[in-house]
Order: sequence, then structure tokens, then C-alpha cells
Amino acid sequence: MSTETTASVSTHILDTSIGRPAEGVAISLAARAGSNAEWQALGGSATDADGRCKDLPALPEGTTHVRLDFETEGYFDKKQADAQQDAPANRDSDTTGAFFPEVAITFAVKPGEHYHVPLLLNPFGYSVYRGS
Repeated sequence: MSTETTASVSTHILDTSIGRPAEGVAISLAARAGSNAEWQALGGSATDADGRCKDLPALPEGTTHVRLDFETEGYFDKKQADAQQDAPANRDSDTTGAFFPEVAITFAVKPGEHYHVPLLLNPFGYSVYRGS
């Protein structure tokens, strides 16, 4: 929750290739106070069945920049393994690994504001925006 002296962040992921939330994607959160400051790792979580990450750590006072790191490779590896179980003919295909094994989103924040940053994800592209 944001306060007068801090900002807050939330996110969720939609896998646009299947039109469903992306479950089990690890997300880490980092913050810094100023463009030239060092990044401070704050911790992380993973998306739930609804693609949401409801327990990201609070931002420290003085935060001006936030970075969300989405570990998408594990999600796509699991998704591919599940698909191969359903379609044995694809087991020998040459489509291993994720094109985007991770997605890092950096954005500026102001105290007192809440920032919801959804990630629209598919195997060969992604998009982000400031939600509400």
C-alpha cells in the first residue's frame, strides 16, 4: 500500500497466446533512490492461478525507480512440457528454450502513487503498460 512518502507496486501476467493468466512465474522486485543509485533487491514472489502477484515487498521511502524482473523461461519450459505430453508428435521438435527467458521492466515512481504494471506475454513478444 502506498503512503504519502512511499509508492506501491502490483503486477499480473496474461499469456496472450492462450488468453489465460500465466501461473507460476517468478517475479523479483528491486528499487533505487535516484538514477545513479545502486539497485536494492527487495525480494519477490510468483504469480498465482489468476496471474497475479499479491505479495510483493513494500518499497522503501525515497524510491524513485523500480525494476520488476519476470523469470519467463521456467513458465515457457513447463508450458512446452505440458503441451508435449498432450501431443507426442511434437517431442522431437526443435523449439526448445524461451525466446525471452526473462523480462525486465524499469519505471519511475512518485511517493503516494500506486503503480499496477501488467505484462502481456506470449512466446515471441511482450507488452507492458501502466494499469490501474
